[in-house]
Amino acid sequence: MPNNEVLICGAGIAGPALAYWLREGGFAVTVVERAPEPRPGGQTVDLRGAGRTVIERMGLMERARAESVDQRGLALVDSTGRITARLPADGFGGEGIVSEIEILRGDLARLLYEATLPDTEYLFDDTITGIVQDADGVTVTFEKAARRRFALVVGADGPHSVVRALAFGPERDFVRPIDLYTAWFTAVDDLELDGWYVMHNAPGGLVVSARPGRLPGEIKAGFSFRSPPLAYDRRDVAAQQGLIARRFADVGWETPRLLRAMRTSSDFFLDPMGQVRLDSWSRGRVALLGDAGYCATPLTGLGTSLALVGAYVLAGEIAAADGDHGAAFRRYDTVMRPYVSQAQQLPPGGAAGYAPSSGLGIRLRDLSMRSMTRWPMRNLLAAQFAKAGAIALPEYGPAADLRDRPL
Repeated sequence: MPNNEVLICGAGIAGPALAYWLREGGFAVTVVERAPEPRPGGQTVDLRGAGRTVIERMGLMERARAESVDQRGLALVDSTGRITARLPADGFGGEGIVSEIEILRGDLARLLYEATLPDTEYLFDDTITGIVQDADGVTVTFEKAARRRFALVVGADGPHSVVRALAFGPERDFVRPIDLYTAWFTAVDDLELDGWYVMHNAPGGLVVSARPGRLPGEIKAGFSFRSPPLAYDRRDVAAQQGLIARRFADVGWETPRLLRAMRTSSDFFLDPMGQVRLDSWSRGRVALLGDAGYCATPLTGLGTSLALVGAYVLAGEIAAADGDHGAAFRRYDTVMRPYVSQAQQLPPGGAAGYAPSSGLGIRLRDLSMRSMTRWPMRNLLAAQFAKAGAIALPEYGPAADLRDRPL
């Protein structure tokens, strides 16, 4: 076995970003991904703060800007479609709720994937089923591929991480629900949004949203609702859509139209929001990255920054550790922990602020939105948005030839 082989589970954003930086450091990298190919589409994600800096260091910023979605900002509407508050994308220096650079998750993942080719091995339509560690490496079994040995394994496979379950323990030990569920999907509709990310709140903690996609006539829609933990079959999409239809049956604005579009969407998924909290992001030769180790929830707008920065730091520390993976993982924790801790602090009000339960709560939230660009709300929100850049990115040295360096 080559002594510098690293296996990454997950080909979303964190996984290919880590693969890119590890290849820059001279490592042999394999990425395993459950999907049969890079996942297209998805909702928009933000490039902001230190995450934007990482993309710039990868030389991908020009392409990311070319792929970005043109959005004017966030607009709140009532049941008749009347705008009650809005925040332009250029507010807070382009680092607000809707950032200056918004890109579909699938488009960013594709850019990162292509940047790793042809030097990275990908195992699509497969996943890890077993991890056995010893002093010299990790034996990994796969659902389809033959068993293999690696020096290190990194789980970059999201909040429901298979790697975390195998090496750290069950999901319930590490995921803290915030009692908020969201369904996302793509709709093909001529709904007039005028370039705005439009959001409608209804009593009962219900949120309906729609924002422009990158392609003409493409709408990125969402339904969110507050609820204690629910038991449902994650594989039964029709049942999940029925759950959404019942909860939002009496909601105004364009909700009936979006519910109809939901039934024919090809990328619908429903998931609870929760934060992943661990005291350590490594166990022996296995480490966690991005949402698998420190999901902050979409409410913070910092998940993409955490994934990109975490990948850059983890790869840099592995390369700088002169073969001592334990030291590399400790340094990764030291550098990233303060950044992650800040990022996991929810915006004012948390889930209740995003999805107020009462009509009064909705009106008060709209009032606060209208006040966001004025003192004192501006200072409070500026501190929240500044978290994206609240890390001094290390400058790692030039890549060395690591082909004969054991990990």
